[in-house]
Amino acid sequence: MKSRDLTAQISALFAARGVLCYGEGVSQRAHALQAAALAERSGCDSAMVTAALLHDIGHLLDKRGEEAAARGIDTKHEVIGAGWLARHFGEPVCEPIRLHVAAKRYLCAVEPGYYERLSSASKLSISLQGGPMTEAEAAAFVAQPYAAEAVQLRRWDEAAKRPEAVTPGFEHFARHIQAAMAA
Repeated sequence: MKSRDLTAQISALFAARGVLCYGEGVSQRAHALQAAALAERSGCDSAMVTAALLHDIGHLLDKRGEEAAARGIDTKHEVIGAGWLARHFGEPVCEPIRLHVAAKRYLCAVEPGYYERLSSASKLSISLQGGPMTEAEAAAFVAQPYAAEAVQLRRWDEAAKRPEAVTPGFEHFARHIQAAMAA
């Protein structure tokens, strides 16, 4: 698939399903744009900006609805999203996305106060995702390639939930998608 076609497909997916909020007080589209803007402001390469933009695309691809967690369902959106994106992007985009839920579990285990700072929706979802990691799980997590990138992505994920935030539009980030796809 050409990068412009994929960018249009992703943009259409966000237009159609990005209005859902998943308990966070901001739409998935606003959340994605905020995360991508944070990555871009941090000086990241196009792969990380794209990972930040698309880290929750699995929610948009999954048809179980925005209240799945409230019904006790872990949709494994990180696996769905990373798997779908792997047809078009390499590991620098897909692995931080695949690992961003594990990164939340890791941070809850190793960073005092991290769990308390989570949104109520994130607290609900972590209970379905295995809870904070054990010491052994945390050691195994940080030894993986892309663990550091996943932790950074997770931090942007938590910070990208501000209803008042102003960001560039989706089209601004299209160049990052295209550059990451070409890499």
